[in-house]
Amino acid sequence: MHSPTKAHTTRPVILVTAGSAGLGAAVSRLFAKNGYRVVVNYAHNSQRATELVKELSATTNPTDADGKNYIAIQADLGAKSDIKRLVEETVSAMGRLDVVMSNGGWTRFTDMSSLDDNVNDEDWDRAYAMNVKSHLWLLHAARPALDESSGSFITTASTAGVSNSGSSLAYSVAKAAQIHMAKGLARMVGPRIRVNTVSPGLLLTEWAERFTDEQKEAHRQKTALQRFVQLEDVAAQVLTLAQSSSTTGVNVVIDSGFII
Repeated sequence: MHSPTKAHTTRPVILVTAGSAGLGAAVSRLFAKNGYRVVVNYAHNSQRATELVKELSATTNPTDADGKNYIAIQADLGAKSDIKRLVEETVSAMGRLDVVMSNGGWTRFTDMSSLDDNVNDEDWDRAYAMNVKSHLWLLHAARPALDESSGSFITTASTAGVSNSGSSLAYSVAKAAQIHMAKGLARMVGPRIRVNTVSPGLLLTEWAERFTDEQKEAHRQKTALQRFVQLEDVAAQVLTLAQSSSTTGVNVVIDSGFII
């Protein structure tokens, strides 16, 4: 892995977990356009992550032939040791860490009207591990670097954590716990680190492909704006939170007016 040079370490760095597609990729692209060096974390799809890194370099800094501004690092967010390694490799390669977009999550779709379909132990354990604990472990690992940079830690939650909705009861409850946890973490790691959460409504990513067209249209019809949430709007909110020195412990709902 490349060692950072002084010229590179003057530019801020964002680590985006689950960063190679969907919202993670949108955040990676926006931050790259705004002068950040980007570390794209991925779990399995190395080709997709590599292609995104090449795209970021080509579109924002075509002369960056040494490949130090944008890199991809594999890590399983379900493993505490992998999360620790991910942060260590990020700081080793980039020399600093200013923003973490903790974007990982997990669900198994169930019938939200059926109690019997929502009592699977494995679902609850996995949902809590990925949607709550992984964010906790990541902040804990990144704290020294973020403390040094007076950085920002932003997690991706969901409107399912604000209202009884989403893909399963376990997912909805875990997302509510994630939002609540972020408020406690903001107190714990202040005053130098800011912790915030974004809660998007339904995004038309690979995640949403598990919903039927009828379910997606029903969701859209229930929004006040009669439209789906745009990835770019959520990414823009992440950038705003990263750059605000006065915002912490906040959950920003971006849902086209679904829950009002």
